[in-house]
Amino acid sequence: MAASHGVSRMTHFRPTRCFLVLSMLAVVSTLPASAEWKEQVLYSFQGGADGQLPVGSIVFDSAGNLYGATTQGGATNCSPLADCGTVFQLTPPPKQGDPWTETVLYTFKGAKHSDGDEPAGGLLIDSQGNLYGTTAYGGTGDCVLLGVKGGCGTVFELSPPQQKGDAWTETILYSFPTAKQGYLPNGDLVFDGAGNLYGVTEYGGGKGTTCDGFYQYCGAVFELSPPKTKGGKWTEKVLHAFKGVASGAQFGDGANPNGGLVLDSKGAIYGTTYFGGNNVKGECEGGVGGTGCGIVFKLIPPSRTGGKWTEKVLHQFDGQDGSNSAAGVVFDGIGNLYGTTSFGPGPYGLAFELKKPSGNAHSWTEKVLHAFSDGSDGANPMAGLVLDARGTLYGTTAVATNRNAQGTIFQLKPPTQKGKPWVFAVDYTFQGPPDGAYPAAGLVVGKSGALFSSTQLGGTGQGCGTGNCGTVFEASP
Repeated sequence: MAASHGVSRMTHFRPTRCFLVLSMLAVVSTLPASAEWKEQVLYSFQGGADGQLPVGSIVFDSAGNLYGATTQGGATNCSPLADCGTVFQLTPPPKQGDPWTETVLYTFKGAKHSDGDEPAGGLLIDSQGNLYGTTAYGGTGDCVLLGVKGGCGTVFELSPPQQKGDAWTETILYSFPTAKQGYLPNGDLVFDGAGNLYGVTEYGGGKGTTCDGFYQYCGAVFELSPPKTKGGKWTEKVLHAFKGVASGAQFGDGANPNGGLVLDSKGAIYGTTYFGGNNVKGECEGGVGGTGCGIVFKLIPPSRTGGKWTEKVLHQFDGQDGSNSAAGVVFDGIGNLYGTTSFGPGPYGLAFELKKPSGNAHSWTEKVLHAFSDGSDGANPMAGLVLDARGTLYGTTAVATNRNAQGTIFQLKPPTQKGKPWVFAVDYTFQGPPDGAYPAAGLVVGKSGALFSSTQLGGTGQGCGTGNCGTVFEASP
């Protein structure tokens, strides 16, 4: 990561937070035996013009091509922040076992060219094959970091060419103009049925003063509505600005939302924040980067046009039941939510269920499905969970140091009898170069049941230090 902007990179990506606690004593855990899956590195990023540090979820088109973004790499002159980032395509081979083919579809140019800089989440694809995503910096906004006017971030669209082989077309749908409208958009976007886009900014929004010494405000959830006439401007609206925890207070609003929002059938929005909520003394009080253990929230749409959205805190983490969720949540078929926290209890994180109220109950009930020990099960999940058709949850841990490994893929099977625990198993353990290392993006379930995603480090690329440019992988039973 760029030394000249070390503060912004650490705050933005948060991966380095995991490595601060790995020397602490592991919690003993008994795990069921599991045959490891087969994993294949589909592509190793090479750094430089090719890109490095893949970020966020990948997506597939109808032809089986895979798309994603890298936070760094691309051009070397991306003034003023010098990282740029890329959007890439991976084309499957005509014959199984042959390598996938990578094409850089777009290289960001940065604020100097009124373009985005540093993609900060995965991609979203529509039925026409257009790709949508965010950049943390760049655009035309007036946000200043460490004396550098690097922009407040953007939402972009990348449209395929009409003729095969021609260049894709990038359009900036929205440049956040000031921190009040949102600063540093982060995580994956989501569409509603009307074509509106929803996402979050890690900072900005106009509320809260305790979240960071370098960025303004505590983050926001935004809606981006398409123009009514072709060629018009998209319209942004801040649906909720987080306030964080006031100085000296024990409880407060969430802070620093993570993206990866989900919507229910009534249009309500669900997500998590990394900080805020419960400022438990000795657990989440202060610390590097922020205050509070984080929350799971719901935003309820207004009953009338033009009304305000209403925030409801579904759960405040307290350290013992999880702390600092770095990703969003996922629904099951009956409306329960599932997710991960990067820390708590202790330093290694967990997977949780948040059960929807039923009958006369009004509160959501949290249950820890698995607490990681940094043994063979890994530690510090930075991505959310994905649910397959049988109700099995899959996820990743970023590290697994007590196994001299660099991350895991795990599964949690629902109990066959009521009251029994979920069954945890490790499907694959990453070994580092030439294998991947540090998985931090959500998994995607392919048509065959295989899992696809990226690792931020590892691979065979030589342009980022030996084997540290990142990979895209496939894992299957």
